[in-house]
Amino acid sequence: MSTYLFDFDGTLVDSMPVYAAMMLRILAEKNVKHSEDVIKIITPLGYRNTAKYFIETLGMEMGQDELVALMTARAVKAYTYDVQAKAHVLEVLYALKARGDDLHVLTASPHAMLDPCLKRLGVYDLFDNVWSCEDFGTTKADPQIYHMAAEKIGKPVGEIWFLDDNYNADKTAKEAGMRVCAVYDDSSAEYTHEMKAVADAYMEDFSQLMACTREETV
Repeated sequence: MSTYLFDFDGTLVDSMPVYAAMMLRILAEKNVKHSEDVIKIITPLGYRNTAKYFIETLGMEMGQDELVALMTARAVKAYTYDVQAKAHVLEVLYALKARGDDLHVLTASPHAMLDPCLKRLGVYDLFDNVWSCEDFGTTKADPQIYHMAAEKIGKPVGEIWFLDDNYNADKTAKEAGMRVCAVYDDSSAEYTHEMKAVADAYMEDFSQLMACTREETV
């Protein structure tokens, strides 16, 4: 039996194009200048810390609560009705659950969009825990979040497989002691080499999950 801790955006669901377009549109509307890698920077942060980054680092003139509300309102509809699972995710999750594996989610996305999306896709109840970073009061850029998640799961951090399409999250989880299976997504394709270097396994398609993680546990 294996224990898996899944990212959500870009790992379980094909939401990164929606997320990136939304964040870039907000920056453009507010005439805020930003670096080309801004999406890579904010992806692990969660909405509240992304708002903080926009305001404190990029200089957006807007209250944090107001900005979080704007981000959430724009995203909820898309996640509730439109965002779809990535290829082979649904059947693999059901297969993992059928063989008795422990499944959990840890994502920067708020519950307002996370929960409705997983429920619409019919997989919410497959997970023992569905966590947003907001449940821990920190982000996936903080090594402690992985230790806190492991404690709640009730397993040593080194016995848990963490799956994420974001290089920074994969790197931090590995530093925290988790086994890491990096996941390909178009949004992070340029970091493929770095992700392969830091992770225990790498998969280009979700159908490869069992083989990738089995090879590392033999």
